Amino acid sequence: MKKKIAVYPGTFDPVTNGHIDIVQRSCELFDSVSVIVAKNPSKSPLFTTDERLFFLRESLKHFENVDVNSFDGLIVDQAHSINATVIIRGMRAMSDFEYEFQMALMNRKLAEDITTVFLVPNEKYTYLNSSIIRHLAAFGSDVSEFVPKVVKDALREKYLKNKGM
Repeated sequence: MKKKIAVYPGTFDPVTNGHIDIVQRSCELFDSVSVIVAKNPSKSPLFTTDERLFFLRESLKHFENVDVNSFDGLIVDQAHSINATVIIRGMRAMSDFEYEFQMALMNRKLAEDITTVFLVPNEKYTYLNSSIIRHLAAFGSDVSEFVPKVVKDALREKYLKNKGM
């Protein structure tokens, strides 16, 4: 039987508990999940690619069927390179739908053999996104219930350093 391999791409700047929830759900559906840190030229991330890879690896190390990598290019090309047949996308709210729908259609046009699957996180994470986390952390808010400890500590250090404290 052919192994069912999925990729879950994102910028993960930083990884949140909502992302981890999507990974957990993906692991229940697929034999192997490859979490991909995408290098998006239209974004200026707070954390480097290496930092984001480290946060993900630390946060996901308890999942046996997950690997974490980065990729610079089209996600369908990365999926093909590891024999994945599914792209996982998290859908928090209807506001995500239009963009995600367009991306899914384009990916299907580029690679008919790859299917996009939308997963909805636990409702306690539907309002979470990395931008909100960065904003809260920049103002010194406690983000510990929204992100793994390794991320909380890195955000605190980054923003304290930027404030010269």
